[in-house]
Amino acid sequence: MSTQGLVYIVDDDSSFRASMARMLSAAGLSVRSYASAKEFLAGLTSEPADGVARCVLSDLCMPELDGLQLQEACEAAGIDLPFVILTGHGNVPTAVSAMRHGAIDFLDKCDPQPALLCSLTRALESDARLRAARAQREDLAHRFAALTAREREVLDHVVHGRMNKQIAAALGIHERTVKLHRKAITTKLGVRSVAELTTLSAQVGLGRGPN
Repeated sequence: MSTQGLVYIVDDDSSFRASMARMLSAAGLSVRSYASAKEFLAGLTSEPADGVARCVLSDLCMPELDGLQLQEACEAAGIDLPFVILTGHGNVPTAVSAMRHGAIDFLDKCDPQPALLCSLTRALESDARLRAARAQREDLAHRFAALTAREREVLDHVVHGRMNKQIAAALGIHERTVKLHRKAITTKLGVRSVAELTTLSAQVGLGRGPN
C-alpha cells in the first residue's frame, strides 16, 4: 500500500476495532479508534498538525448515531472527510444513501482485506486531492488580498480585455500609471501573461459578467 495516511476507525465492537487497527497498522497506516460516533465527533480536530491525508472507516450499525448519521453529522459540521462504510447486513438503498453523501465505498465486513485496503487508498487519495485544492485556493485568495483597491480596479479592466489607454481613460489616470499597476498586479499574483491573469481571476470569481 503506497498511500500513507490516518484512518479513523469508528465501531462499537472492541474486538473488531482492535483487529482492524492491527491490520491497518501492518499495512503502514496510522490509526485512531473510537467506540462510538459521538466519541469520534468529540475527539476530532479540524486539521492535524502535519496535514496528513485522513479518512473514516465506520461501522454502519451503531447505537445512538449510526454510520450514515455520523457521515451526515460531519457534513453538516463542515468536516470534509471521505468515508468508507462497513456493514454486516447492508442493503442497496443504504449503500446508495451513503454514496450520495460522499462515501467512497460501502463494504461488507466479510469482504477480503485487499478490497478494504483498495477502498481506503482511494479515500486517502481523495482527501489528499481535496487538501491540495483547498491549499491552492487559500494561497490564491491570499495573493489577491494583497492587491490594493486601485490595482483591483485595473485588474477588472484587464480581464475584460481592455488596453492600457482605455483603462487610463476609464479611471482618469495616466497610461504610465496603469502600466505600473499592471506590473504590481502580475508581481503580486505571480503571473507573466494576461491569459494567466484571466485564468486566476476566473478561479476567484473576478471578471465575470459585463463591466
